[in-house]
Amino acid sequence: MPTEYLDIVIRLLLALLVGAAIGMERSYSGRAAGFRTHTLVCVSTALLMLVTVYESAWVTSIATGRLVLDPTRMAQGIMTGIGFLGAGAIVKSGANIHGLTTAASLWITAAIGILIGIGFYFPALAATAITLGVLTLFRWIEAKFPAVFYAQCVVRFARGGAMPEAELRTLIAGHGFALAELNYRLSTANDFFEYRMVIRSNRATNAQRLSATLASLPTVKEFRLSPTGD
Repeated sequence: MPTEYLDIVIRLLLALLVGAAIGMERSYSGRAAGFRTHTLVCVSTALLMLVTVYESAWVTSIATGRLVLDPTRMAQGIMTGIGFLGAGAIVKSGANIHGLTTAASLWITAAIGILIGIGFYFPALAATAITLGVLTLFRWIEAKFPAVFYAQCVVRFARGGAMPEAELRTLIAGHGFALAELNYRLSTANDFFEYRMVIRSNRATNAQRLSATLASLPTVKEFRLSPTGD
């Protein structure tokens, strides 16, 4: 393998490791942009920088005179457009955010397409292999390492029969959850009182037990338990 190719591989792998490390911390903390999203974004930006660093490897001729070759301007326009496309793939529903990994995969696919278009084939093929590994193998890794489970919980009572906050906190703690955030809502028009909270636990299975308990309480008019994540 030529020294230049080895240097490209090292740069892409380093971007892979850095993005994975940061993303792992975000996934552990229950954030929407997690392990695979951070990895793909870090690799794609490193990939685009290779276009400039190794310009001599793919530019076969440069026009002389007043006309100056600057294909990086075209790349900037492409990535701006892909940014809008990626934003359309992200869906937010309440506290839940979906599509971030899809948006990141669109971004890196565009970066690979740019490299293929300019004839910089080796890093394009290397990035393709890395991307497929991140989207497949990293999904398995992400499922294996421990992570804090976050969920949005909404519990609604009749206006005059709301559970006291202290009792609610005891109920939540008794099912292995800690309160990360708590809000209140009173609707005089619909005659209900509502607790909105973000809860966290080290075990996702605790949500099933909490759901069963809330469903069995006669004072609970309605509840919603929505896991958050990528």
